[in-house]
Amino acid sequence: MLLRILPRAAALLMLCVQLLHASVLPTVSSYEFTAYRMQQYAIQQEKHGCRGAIVQAEARSADEPVLTRRCVIMKLPDFTVERYFEALRQSAAAVLLLLPKNMSAVPQDIIQTFMVSESEALLKDTIMPVYVTPEDEQLLYMYEEVKHAAASRTSSILVRVFRSMVTATVFQILVSNTNPIKPITDSTIITLEGVLPGAGEDAPTIVITAHYDSYGLTPWLSYGADSNGSGVIILLELVRLFQKLYSNPHSQPAYHLLFSLTGGGKYNFLGTKRFIEENMDHAETSLLHDNVAFVLCLDTLANGDDMFLHVSRPPKPGTPQHAFVQHLEQVVSSRFPWVRFGMVHKKINLGESTVSWEHERYAMRRIPGFTLSHLEDPKSELRGWNDNSILNAYSTRFSQLHVDLRKMKRNAIVIAESLARFMYNLSDKGSPKDIQVFKGQMEFQDSRMSSLMSFLTSIPRATQLDKDPKHTILVNTLEHELRYYLHQVHRHTFRQDKRDPELTFFDQMEQPMMMYRIKPAAFDLFLGGCIAAYLAIVYYAIENCGYLYTKLKAAVKSKQK
Repeated sequence: MLLRILPRAAALLMLCVQLLHASVLPTVSSYEFTAYRMQQYAIQQEKHGCRGAIVQAEARSADEPVLTRRCVIMKLPDFTVERYFEALRQSAAAVLLLLPKNMSAVPQDIIQTFMVSESEALLKDTIMPVYVTPEDEQLLYMYEEVKHAAASRTSSILVRVFRSMVTATVFQILVSNTNPIKPITDSTIITLEGVLPGAGEDAPTIVITAHYDSYGLTPWLSYGADSNGSGVIILLELVRLFQKLYSNPHSQPAYHLLFSLTGGGKYNFLGTKRFIEENMDHAETSLLHDNVAFVLCLDTLANGDDMFLHVSRPPKPGTPQHAFVQHLEQVVSSRFPWVRFGMVHKKINLGESTVSWEHERYAMRRIPGFTLSHLEDPKSELRGWNDNSILNAYSTRFSQLHVDLRKMKRNAIVIAESLARFMYNLSDKGSPKDIQVFKGQMEFQDSRMSSLMSFLTSIPRATQLDKDPKHTILVNTLEHELRYYLHQVHRHTFRQDKRDPELTFFDQMEQPMMMYRIKPAAFDLFLGGCIAAYLAIVYYAIENCGYLYTKLKAAVKSKQK
């Protein structure tokens, strides 16, 4: 009888050993990676983003029914408005979002769903930390494990208990930095400007401007291709082409061209506001003091077959603004008839704390202007997708999801030809409607525009990264481009009032995060039972060695007979 029990006990122990061996993780037990925290800022004392940074919680799938005090691990398809707000409702410890390396393989509907959720998340102020990190093998293994654990919740109670005791793995997510989040008191906003002087002493001024900063769920992953890399690229190409016209005294127009690249565009256009204040209130020789024909703001122009001119007040006939609009309509209808062109009128509401477009900053100082964009409604979800997403990028990082270089070039041609017709008054001179000023050596260069887009989307351009070396390279490169073609190039550095700042950023936006793989407490009890059973069998075998030997010898003799 005893001889039958011992082999079975040994076999059972061997099975337990195999299960334990199978449950051993194929990777290291701890793993450190870099995670990027969700936006946190206050504009005019109104708080936005997440105010938490510390995480020390067990990882759980978004499919779990209970998320309280857990770190919810999500991939791009999991990050929906419903699941995000469910994590908030249950007071989850944190949300960790894994971004795929190959965005081109993600279906379009999932991307659009994510962008809507991202935009909604950015509107809320929450204490729950939200982190984003690119996925890798270790993080994907953790995701699959917690996903499998959530699926096993539907199994019978015995299966779940056995799995939790033997094969289950618990993942702990930890941000070891326990320092409190502090406001950044020395943040700056940089605006660049340069001039192409026109012929004559009292020439009117045309201002062409675009904001160069980007925005998204987390500053470190905000590359902003359409918004507003497209506006910056078109402006730089206009600088290059019009410099050729202005360099020849025979083709120099009777208009000053003032180009500006502004910072803080994603934060109520504060860089534009400060730039106007400095020129209007403190600089006596600024071109903004003189006769300004109009201000042309370039924003989100790299997609769609629509072009909308956003105005705060419809241009009156006989004004420079009205003449320029007519030239725009003429170029679109004669060269690109499939493009839908329209004017969108939105009055400025002084009771609102934010403005929708950059030209509104100029309109508040009674300087006429408008914004060109392929977006019609400044408050539509589409603008949220294009403006406020970390997926709004170009190049191999996130494919050509929101950028079409051909359409960006088309829009640039419309703007350049319209400006040339206006400044040279070609319509009154009887020029053909389909006349082309920019052709041959004066054409827009595809290779240059593509290179500029690749450069702009290789660097996160969030305003709060002004101290990052890459951001410094970005601003220096843009300034070098302007200095190469323009005169009177200046860099304006605007600092916040430390006593009453309009815009406040916060630190700890990039954090080292640890992932620990551990076994549950039940596993220790199970392992202790296996060890105790093993020692009991060994002890019994030693204590009854003579008896076992006699039985074994008798069994061998009986078989030989």
